[in-house]
Amino acid sequence: MSHRGRMIAVESGDGTQIGCYHVGAQGPRKGGLVLVMEIFGVTDHIKDRCDAFAADGFEVLSPQLYDRIERDFTTGYSQGDVQRAVAMRARNSYDNTALDVQACIDALAPRGKVFCTGYCYGGSVTWVAACRCTGLAAASGYYGGAIKDFLDETPRCPTILHFGEKDPGIPLSDVGRIRAAHPEVEVFAYAGANHGFQSDRPDHHHPDAARLAYRRTLDLFAAA
Repeated sequence: MSHRGRMIAVESGDGTQIGCYHVGAQGPRKGGLVLVMEIFGVTDHIKDRCDAFAADGFEVLSPQLYDRIERDFTTGYSQGDVQRAVAMRARNSYDNTALDVQACIDALAPRGKVFCTGYCYGGSVTWVAACRCTGLAAASGYYGGAIKDFLDETPRCPTILHFGEKDPGIPLSDVGRIRAAHPEVEVFAYAGANHGFQSDRPDHHHPDAARLAYRRTLDLFAAA
């Protein structure tokens, strides 16, 4: 599979060299974007998402959040792969992810506004980054199951969240808790959509929800 970008190294706040997929903006540059991976690593799907944002005018960095544990980790979607990915996630603290997102923000910031988005694990990381990192203009998190564990933290930038109404891992009761704790945050629940509705997995992908969430994300970034 061909992608427009290339891998570079970014030094994180603790001195760790983190691999990042980097792709430049096509056409007039609208800003920088930190795009945060799912639990499966910076996969071809994540690179596809980076390339899509680049085609819409963003310079994108996607950090390999597991590089402290295992460099260049990626995996597929089989049951065994999912177990490996969940184990990797469990070994990586959200403090580390915030350091890595901050390093990417700092790398992009000299050239204009910086935004953040992420999927699944990356949706939770996006929330934590919006709350803890400096220099973000706006953030858009997709189906982050751990957001409910960080409701005592408040985003420092305009933030929106996206969930699927049929997500078995993030019940609507959790979505309601997020809305109640943070009425200032727009929280969208998409009818008919499962977890991973932006995913390349056919059994998860929901084209209508994916298109609408992407449009809302672009609109948020344009207004910031």
